[in-house]
Amino acid sequence: MKFFIDTADLAEIRDLAATGLVDGVTTNPSLVAKTGRNFLDVVREICAMVPGPVSAEVTAIDTETMLAEGRRLAKIAKNVTVKVPLTPNGLKACKALSSEGTMVNVTLCFSAAQAILAAKAGATFVSPFVGRLDDIGAAGMDLIGEIVAIYRQYPTFKTEVLVASVRNPLHVVEAAKLGAHVATLPPAVLRQMFAHPLTDKGLQAFLADWAKTGQSILGEPKKHAAE
Repeated sequence: MKFFIDTADLAEIRDLAATGLVDGVTTNPSLVAKTGRNFLDVVREICAMVPGPVSAEVTAIDTETMLAEGRRLAKIAKNVTVKVPLTPNGLKACKALSSEGTMVNVTLCFSAAQAILAAKAGATFVSPFVGRLDDIGAAGMDLIGEIVAIYRQYPTFKTEVLVASVRNPLHVVEAAKLGAHVATLPPAVLRQMFAHPLTDKGLQAFLADWAKTGQSILGEPKKHAAE
């Protein structure tokens, strides 16, 4: 499974990219607005920082303007993925941009039927929003299972399932068990995946035992005060 980071915070991206766990980045107008910076500048800097796909979303709702914005975004860097909404106009733009060799992420997917349309339109990624479905009493992971199962039936579908609106590590684990290709995670969720109380407890025990030896891997053995 690939991990994308869902943020436009450059410091967060830089820090997490250093772990080697980050395969790409997703942004949206809301995330970029939080930075208070120029949208194109932010996208350009992220693309230089992360070699994998960087989703940058169009803001238009008509096809022609979506295409104009998408082509402008695609010129920023080779790893830009143009994000379009799952609407009739968005799918028209997806088809055109995909035909031109541009990666496209079709976002705001909430049904398997929509996911089929995105694949037929040539999307590189489709983004089902699991957390938002959970919020209204639906089971977001059921949708992931449906989409993965459908796509497996058709080898001509090249679209990857990008699990979005991820709220916790369990969402990531469940998505991985179902065979989703990508999960895009808020930085806080990725950091939560590192944490386990038994890891912390075990490390403390190891360090305490090591300290008793008075040794140092990088230097001369420490002398005990009594010596």
